[in-house]
Amino acid sequence: MSFPLLTTTAVVPALGAIATAAVPAARRTAAKWLAFLFSLATLGLAAAVLIRFDPDGARYQLTESHAWIADFGVRYELGADGIGAVMIALTALLIPFIIGAGWNDADPAPGEEEETENKRWRPTQGFFALILAVEAMVIISFAATDVFVFYIFFEAMLIPMYFLIGGFGDRAHAAGEAEGAKQRSYAAVKFLLYNLVGGLIMLAAVIGLFAVTSDQLGEGTFSLQEIARARASGELDIATSTERLLFLGFFFAFAVKAPLWPLHTWLPNAMGESTAPVAVLITAVVDKVGTFAMLRFCLGLFPGASDWATPVVIALALVSIVYGALLAVGQRDIKRLIAYASISHFGFIVLGVFAMTSQGQGGATLYMVFHGISTAALMLVAGFLISRRGSRLIADYGGVQKVAPVLAGTFLVGGLATLSLPGLAPFISEFLVLVGTYSRYPAAGIVATAGIVLAALYVLLLYQRTMTGPVKDEQVRRLPDLRVRELAVVAPLIALLVFLGVFPKPLTEMVDPAVEHTLSDVQKKDPKPQHPTAEQGWFDYKPAAPAEHGGGEHE
Repeated sequence: MSFPLLTTTAVVPALGAIATAAVPAARRTAAKWLAFLFSLATLGLAAAVLIRFDPDGARYQLTESHAWIADFGVRYELGADGIGAVMIALTALLIPFIIGAGWNDADPAPGEEEETENKRWRPTQGFFALILAVEAMVIISFAATDVFVFYIFFEAMLIPMYFLIGGFGDRAHAAGEAEGAKQRSYAAVKFLLYNLVGGLIMLAAVIGLFAVTSDQLGEGTFSLQEIARARASGELDIATSTERLLFLGFFFAFAVKAPLWPLHTWLPNAMGESTAPVAVLITAVVDKVGTFAMLRFCLGLFPGASDWATPVVIALALVSIVYGALLAVGQRDIKRLIAYASISHFGFIVLGVFAMTSQGQGGATLYMVFHGISTAALMLVAGFLISRRGSRLIADYGGVQKVAPVLAGTFLVGGLATLSLPGLAPFISEFLVLVGTYSRYPAAGIVATAGIVLAALYVLLLYQRTMTGPVKDEQVRRLPDLRVRELAVVAPLIALLVFLGVFPKPLTEMVDPAVEHTLSDVQKKDPKPQHPTAEQGWFDYKPAAPAEHGGGEHE
């Protein structure tokens, strides 16, 4: 029996969460270091997953399969394809930076130290334990190939996230601590309700899927690979109307998690009221489960329904791109601006997934990774800035680059990555999404480019208003520059953005075979490009029409 690497990669942060929570209340520093060491151990295991994964090998590797709830056809099945392996690595990579950035975020406020010393509560230990618990559940979600196992952890991660948002919120609230606590509670409840509703609808679809497989195969199953084999062999033939209903149940839950317009409204509240590290955990890690699941489960289980829903999903993605960017332009709160920018970026990811081209889906996968790194860099630097000034309002800043040049410089690089500047990693993914979309849906590709222009507008305006010009006031004048710990958090993320911006090949080699498998699931091939003849001329040229199932050729 082979070593259960995927399970171990998830168990280590889970054990870390238990161990960190058990540290005595007065030993806050020990709890921080313990959580950090467990996150590094998880990162090492995630690196082993990448090293052992063979892009030219089987679709799912490092597989594990054990009987669990036999009476209901539930098996504990894990397996990593190229996309899942990369997403596990992204999760494990970001958690140490999240812990490092949030090193002091859960320490008792002035006046609370005595209560903590008396061991009546341990907020610091709880904060880092919850982060590790979320990491464990996300890793299982990226590895699960049993639908029921995926659903359990997809929903279970809501519990620690609820407490991270509501119990460890941002202390820099303009209306004071009492109003801040009320807003944090509202944001946490809204996050929980939205995602619970999505999860309940998905549960109905999961039960429906079991009923269909039980009826046609004689024994119900939740195994993604078994269902795919049964459909390919003709043993399982889901009626068109049933398949569409099941698809909608799954897609709704993933669209809430993603988040996709109009199911996005919980995100600005959650990110705005969270500490910066928790905001990164939400948008760079947890939300990626939604877009990843669209690739693995919506397209893998319901290819016909996915093709049927594509025009509507693309329309929703375009609205997310433009709407999120427009609202980001008008924001006065730094963290809410980044939240709306993320809604726009998730629109690009969903657009790439449902473009049904290798460039689009490959770009969408890279976008998930690069957006996670760039948003982490920008949000964490913004968090350092906010903690110094005690305000999230853009109007309270100005001239920061004169008093904290390193902070301003890292903020600029994070912002430029967010607007997908060429030479930085997000440019490659956004370019691939646009090319892949245009090759099949030219009008959608053209509309999506509006997001690029608006991104430049909101990022550069944010930088201009906070970092340039005269120093705003004496509070800004006294702002210290980045400390060693903070620089150690931000510098590797910026280095990654530059490195992957000029050399993305290690990721594309992992992702491309998995994308080909996904396209095969939905029976799509890339549209065959058409070039204008000498007689036709460029002004008479029209792009190739979208290919039907099985149409076109790979180039």
